[in-house]
Amino acid sequence: MIPKSALENIYLKGQFGDYKEKNEKDLLKINEVKDLLIVQIVQYKNSPVSLESIDIDNLKLNKKNLNVVSNKDTRILWIGPKNWLLVSTKKDLIKNISDVFKESDFAITDLSHSRAVFEIEGINVKEVLKKGCPFNFDSLKKNNCVNSIYNGIAFIGDMVEDNPDKIRLFALRSFGESFYHSITDSSLEYGYIVN
Repeated sequence: MIPKSALENIYLKGQFGDYKEKNEKDLLKINEVKDLLIVQIVQYKNSPVSLESIDIDNLKLNKKNLNVVSNKDTRILWIGPKNWLLVSTKKDLIKNISDVFKESDFAITDLSHSRAVFEIEGINVKEVLKKGCPFNFDSLKKNNCVNSIYNGIAFIGDMVEDNPDKIRLFALRSFGESFYHSITDSSLEYGYIVN
């Protein structure tokens, strides 16, 4: 199966909004992220397995809410009690996940083709997100994540960097275009570049 971009019908490259007479480094950068392995990992309520005994791509599942553990290729987001989202550029990691997380203790769901994913980067990222989401983005730092809504659309945000701010946004594929339009519309006053 050939994966299709969730945003292919609306994703236009260029500069948009109030970008004239601004330094390019001050503009927001918005880019779709493709070809990721996205796996939801849920530990069953009565599972006796200790998380300390589990290692995937040299990372442990984090029990601290809203935190992310990561290495160069893989990020594991805590998205709820006994619930994580693994995101990796290593597509073959799915084989290892099946070996590590036994069916008797974990539900594993490959969400790779069911999400629209894009990143927004720049000094005004948090201001854009504040426009449509009730979360206090001033408290969000590198390697934190958030599960919330933006203009009525459920999303997960993963703060990848904080100098400058760079957040990866995940929404259901079926809401991907609407979510992208909401974010880009809120970005117009700052000016943004799509590569």
